Amino acid sequence: MAALRSATGGGNWFSALALGVTLLKCLLIPTYSRTVLFQRFSVIFTDVLFVYAVHECCKCIDGKKAGKELTEKPKFILSVLLLWNFGLLIVDHIHFQYNGFLFGLMLLSIARLFQKRHMEGAFLFAVLLHFKHIYLYVAPAYGIYLLRSYCFTANKPDGSIRWNSFSFVRLISLGLIVFLVSALSLGPFLALNQLPQVFSRLFPFKRGLCHAYWAPNFWALYNALDKVLSVIGLALKLLDPSKIPKASMTSGLVQQFQHTVLPSVTPLATLICTLIAILPSIFCLWFKPQGPRAFLRCLILCALSSFMFGWHVHEKAILLAVLPMSLLSVGKAGDASIFLILTTAGHYSLFPLLFTAPELPIKILLMLLFTIYSISSLKTLFRKEKPLFNWMETFYLLGLGPLEVFCEFLFPFTSWKLKFPFIPLLLTSVYCAVGIIYAWFKLYISVLTDPPVSKTKKQ
Repeated sequence: MAALRSATGGGNWFSALALGVTLLKCLLIPTYSRTVLFQRFSVIFTDVLFVYAVHECCKCIDGKKAGKELTEKPKFILSVLLLWNFGLLIVDHIHFQYNGFLFGLMLLSIARLFQKRHMEGAFLFAVLLHFKHIYLYVAPAYGIYLLRSYCFTANKPDGSIRWNSFSFVRLISLGLIVFLVSALSLGPFLALNQLPQVFSRLFPFKRGLCHAYWAPNFWALYNALDKVLSVIGLALKLLDPSKIPKASMTSGLVQQFQHTVLPSVTPLATLICTLIAILPSIFCLWFKPQGPRAFLRCLILCALSSFMFGWHVHEKAILLAVLPMSLLSVGKAGDASIFLILTTAGHYSLFPLLFTAPELPIKILLMLLFTIYSISSLKTLFRKEKPLFNWMETFYLLGLGPLEVFCEFLFPFTSWKLKFPFIPLLLTSVYCAVGIIYAWFKLYISVLTDPPVSKTKKQ
């Protein structure tokens, strides 16, 4: 903690924020299930890495727009947005998982790249990737950025690469890091001839296109459209009931199923869609050099694109984009607007993870507090610029209130509950998918339209 105080100019506000959220995590220990106390406290303890990573990320934030009050400073706002992130709180400390430690590794690797400590950043990401393979989503951003900004040591005046500046030594160094980490992680499985079994568990294609609860992505809209078309087709007697696939995508089971009207989706199709969605951001990172900030935007787009079109995506994977987007939100008003839409829709999509009555007031209160703070603090930070939301975006965000009232308080008392029990999940997935896709599209537009930064020296 002494290091934190010295790094923040003698202030202890960061320590207070970290201690406060730790106490809250302790209060949440009894929630959701009768998990062993050791496991609960182990999650809290490993979050020390996440706290340190947030502190390092705050060092990378430009403070030109800092106000006189502490609460108006970008570093303070970013600290709250990360340390008190609603999604991470409920996923790790109510639903119970170990994502904080992993996101700590990711944020720390991002911070190291901002600090031009490329080898450390590459090492941390290689370690992270072998802890959990979901971070393959953002691997293209790391690979292209390190090749572009570390292996090539100089740019032309217009910002393009000086091809003769390529360093084989640096490329070999990066390759050696990846090889050593991979050998240490996968070597024992290779020696025991268990590597095929490992990969079969890492990529379970037999689990079906969507999780039991649809992640709010493109396939949720696709599934919903197929469901609507099948209902209309049966009502108009355009479809033969005997030919409707037995495995229903709204059964709540993890299994493969066939679409009724629309073409069924294969793992290869999702891979192609994901690659197509990622490629423009990769090209921008290569041809429009803008330093670490461009890398961060590319990383978020890779995460979002994979979330949008990936195979069997879990709803909590949205945090892979939400947390890095927090760093951009305190830099530009446009990014703040995208962050608020993405975060609000993404966080609300996690509500069905906590489906028992005791957790209902907790999740509603925590999300309201985090959302209100996020909007108010970022509005204050960018108060001299145009409003963060237009009328359509405001209407969408306010619509989450009536949706929650219907799903939690009205639907259980309707006659539809027994016949159509999937309706609340379907509505939540579809409504949140609209907001997340909108944020993804809006971020992509800003990345594609931003002019390249021409610098004579290396970014």
